[in-house]
Amino acid sequence: MGLIRSWVESANAPDCPFPLNNLPCGVFSVGAGAPRCGMAIGDQIVDVAGLEAAGLLALPGRPLLDAAVWNPVMASGPAVWASVRAQVTALLAEGAGRKAAPFLVPLASATLQMPFRVAEYTDFYAGRNHAFNVGTMFRGPENALPPNWLHIPIGYNGRASSVVVSGTDVRRPWGQVKSAEHDMPAFQPSRRFDIELEMGAVVGTPSRAGYPVTVAEADDMIFGYVLLNDWSARDIQAWEYQPLGPFQSKATATTISPWIVMKAALEPFRIPTPAREKPLLPYLHEPRPMLYDIALEVGLTPDGGQETVISRTSYSEMYYSAAQQLAHHTTSGCAMNTGDLLGSGTISGTEKGARGSLLELSWGGKEPFAVDGGARSFIEDNDTLALRGHAQGDGYRIGFGDCSGTVLPALADPYERA
Repeated sequence: MGLIRSWVESANAPDCPFPLNNLPCGVFSVGAGAPRCGMAIGDQIVDVAGLEAAGLLALPGRPLLDAAVWNPVMASGPAVWASVRAQVTALLAEGAGRKAAPFLVPLASATLQMPFRVAEYTDFYAGRNHAFNVGTMFRGPENALPPNWLHIPIGYNGRASSVVVSGTDVRRPWGQVKSAEHDMPAFQPSRRFDIELEMGAVVGTPSRAGYPVTVAEADDMIFGYVLLNDWSARDIQAWEYQPLGPFQSKATATTISPWIVMKAALEPFRIPTPAREKPLLPYLHEPRPMLYDIALEVGLTPDGGQETVISRTSYSEMYYSAAQQLAHHTTSGCAMNTGDLLGSGTISGTEKGARGSLLELSWGGKEPFAVDGGARSFIEDNDTLALRGHAQGDGYRIGFGDCSGTVLPALADPYERA
C-alpha cells in the first residue's frame, strides 16, 4: 500500500508521521478549553468529537467521542474501530471536499492529554536480547536466561496510577538501597535511575472472567499501540526484587506517547516472531505474523545541551508478541478490561548501540557512554529522555509522536509537607 493522499497537504510529506494512512487517536485541549478526542493528520488534529456532534461522523448508540477518552470507542469493538477510520479517511481524502476543515486544530497550538483511561497495567520481560544482557551482568552468560524464559512470557502487574502522558516531568524517587559494603540498607534517592524502551499494547474489547483467549482472539482485542518508557530505579530494584520481583523500583512513572496508533494502520508492517529456541506450548502458537516492523530510537538531552541519540533498535527484536502476552495473561481466568495496558518489555538489539536501557548501554555503569557535554552511566537530574518510533511504508511513515520526560531532582525531604 502506498500513501493515501489528503487535502491536508502537510499529511502528504514522505517523512510526516501522521499521514492519512495513520490517523492515530489522541486527546487534546487548546488553552483553557476542555479536553477533546482527536486524530492526528499532518500538522493538524481533526476534532472527531466535533465531527460526531455535527453529524459528520456517525457511530452506533450514544455519542462515543464526547467523553474526552477513547475508552467508549475501544469497548465498542473492531467494527466500530474500522468505521471510525473509514469515515474520517473519507472526510480527509484528497478530492473529498472540505466539510471537516472547520474541525481542524493546529497541532502546535494543542496540549496533548492522556488518550485513554488506563484500567490496569502489566509489564512484560519479553525481549530476548535485553533479558540475556541483564542476566549476563548478574549471573553470567551460562545462566543469563531463567529456565522458564523460552517457554513463557514473563511479566508482573504494575500500577495504572503511574502511567502518564509524554511531556510529564518525572521526579527522581527515594527508596531502600543496599550496597555490598554495608550491612543495613539506606533510604535515599535512587542513584541508578533508568529508562526502558518499550511498546505498549492497548486492550480495546474485554475478555470474560474464567475463560482464556487464544492468540488470535487476543490480537482481535488489541485496539492499538503506543510507545512506552517504564522508568526504572535499578538500585532500588536490586535490593527489593527477590523473591517477588520489581515493586517500588518500577512504580515511579510509566510514560506513554500521546497517540494510540490503531492496529489497522500497522497491518502492512506485520512480521513473524523469531524462530523458537524451544517449542512453545500450543496455546501460544500464532496463526499469523503478530509482530510489527517498527524502527525505534532513544534520545538523551542534558540540561541546556543538545540531544544525543543513544540507541536505535526495532520492535521486530521481540521474542513474544503482544497477542501472545495477552493470551498468556488470560490463562488463569483473569479478565482483561477495556483500557488495560501491556508493556512489551525492554526492546534491545544485538549490538551495543541498539540496547534499550542505560543499564545495558553502560553495562551496569562500568562503561559510561558519551552524550553532549559529558558522559552517562545512568540518568542525571534534568536530563530529558525521548523515545521515538515509526513504521516505514512506500512513500509514507506511521509515527507515534514523542514519548518524553524530564527527570527532576529528588525531593530534599520526601516527608516534608508544604
